[in-house]
Amino acid sequence: MNLLHAILLGIIEGITEFLPVSSTGHLTIAEKLLGLPVDDAGVTAFTAIIQFGAIIAVIVYFRGDISRLWTAWTRGLFHRTARANPDYRFAWYVIAGSLPIGIIGFLAKDIIAGPLRNLWIVVIGLIGWSLVMALAERFGRQNRPERDLTLTDALTIGLVQCVALIPGVSRSGATISAGLFRGLDRTAAARLSFFLAIPALIAAGTYEGISEAPAISATVGWGPTLIATAVSFVVAYASIAWLLRFVARHPITLFIWYRMALGIVLAALLATGALPAT
Repeated sequence: MNLLHAILLGIIEGITEFLPVSSTGHLTIAEKLLGLPVDDAGVTAFTAIIQFGAIIAVIVYFRGDISRLWTAWTRGLFHRTARANPDYRFAWYVIAGSLPIGIIGFLAKDIIAGPLRNLWIVVIGLIGWSLVMALAERFGRQNRPERDLTLTDALTIGLVQCVALIPGVSRSGATISAGLFRGLDRTAAARLSFFLAIPALIAAGTYEGISEAPAISATVGWGPTLIATAVSFVVAYASIAWLLRFVARHPITLFIWYRMALGIVLAALLATGALPAT
């Protein structure tokens, strides 16, 4: 992988990680177009590791919220009166909602890195989950702000987040859709999506970085990996700010139409043999 490839993939990761369009799906498509073996262990690890840049962007952007949640959570562990603080409960909700994807992601890691790295899977994920997003936007009541979040909400959204292990579905698309179905407003659903991303992506990136370090060194290289991670941080930071403003005022229909169009174009390329699926 050369420097230009690394920068391009870092930009794609930064733009798409938090938009409900599937960063893994976009990276898989881009890697294939660049001639990279998408089912190679090093390329798969690269795709997971550069998400660190996006996660650092979330931590920096929400540093005030994270500090407040951490303080409330640690106080609540030792002082009963502090447990009435909504931030204490929210912190527990993030922890609880992160458990499903940690467990399922670990158990299904061989499937994720192998059979799911197929562009036909990306097509199915893009088009199929677009229909779910449309239903969520149409039928979600969207009358519950963040302060009304419950443990059931967090666990449900955390479970649905596991569907995003399928390339093309989108982690943020899955969690935001689940939040809307639970009656949360778009801002509350998006904010919870950001917080659930932190433990999920840190765990995935750390695991891949440690377990697949030799594969990275032998194929992609650590130089391009670190450059792509740095680029994804810068781009993701801007993406977070834009998305929060957008969802506060607009439905997610724009992303649905984009996902559908991309899925149809990709299916046509695969069906005609212009692009191989693996």
